[in-house]
Amino acid sequence: MAHVELPDAHIDYEDRGSGRPVVCVHGYLAAGDLWDDLAPLLVDHGYRVLTPTWPLGSHRHPLRESSDRSPLAHAGRIAAFLEELDLRDVVLLGNDSGGALSQLVVAHHPERVGALVLTNCNVFENFPPSMFKGLRLIARSRLAFSGMARSVQIGALRRSPLAFGLLSHAPIDDRAARWVRPIVENAQVREDTRLLTRTMHPAPLLAAAERLRRFDRPVLLAWGTDDRLFPTRDAERLAATFPDARVELVHDSRTFVMVDQPDRLADLVAAFAPVAA
Repeated sequence: MAHVELPDAHIDYEDRGSGRPVVCVHGYLAAGDLWDDLAPLLVDHGYRVLTPTWPLGSHRHPLRESSDRSPLAHAGRIAAFLEELDLRDVVLLGNDSGGALSQLVVAHHPERVGALVLTNCNVFENFPPSMFKGLRLIARSRLAFSGMARSVQIGALRRSPLAFGLLSHAPIDDRAARWVRPIVENAQVREDTRLLTRTMHPAPLLAAAERLRRFDRPVLLAWGTDDRLFPTRDAERLAATFPDARVELVHDSRTFVMVDQPDRLADLVAAFAPVAA
């Protein structure tokens, strides 16, 4: 595994293949291995696929103590990662809250992005989804957040709708068990995650909406149709914000399209953002 040292963050990432770069952005309490079913398929299509573990709760290297943990700051780290590796004409591929961060990247740091692909993710006021808004209240207290973090060690809870149970049809608990380990075992990672949770709010996405209208590169919204957290109407609303966007529905998939339908998603990306763009 490779890594990049940013001013306040250590970012581990897998780097596979060669060709036009695809940089993947997972969401809250997930890691780079979320993309393990998809990445080899994209490599077969001729892409270089980078799957970092961003500091969103499943990271093993805490941020510097004085770091800003807000969504806008995390978007800045994604942009800094692209710059540090001198990646150009990037296909930025976001999911879940990583899709929200990807929107903030193209709103505020679009220079190295050649195309944007969003799978089911937060849009506008749906940040976080309504059934998870209580997390912000829990995150006001270190003690309460610590209790919540430790509770997801319990497999039945981890697999329930209160945690990862709504995110995919395919089983993901082996990965989810790894994803929650850092916030249980490392108090500094847990604090990074608590402070991020406190700042998850619609305001940054709503404020970015006007900037998205100026992002003139192509945008694909590949949207799982079985998602209770991010309905297809969200994709249609967001697509209308961009000058050049289209929606492709992915059937038999929930939030984690790259897990439920990796072949379909790889084909959509390859058709939408050709290697020789």
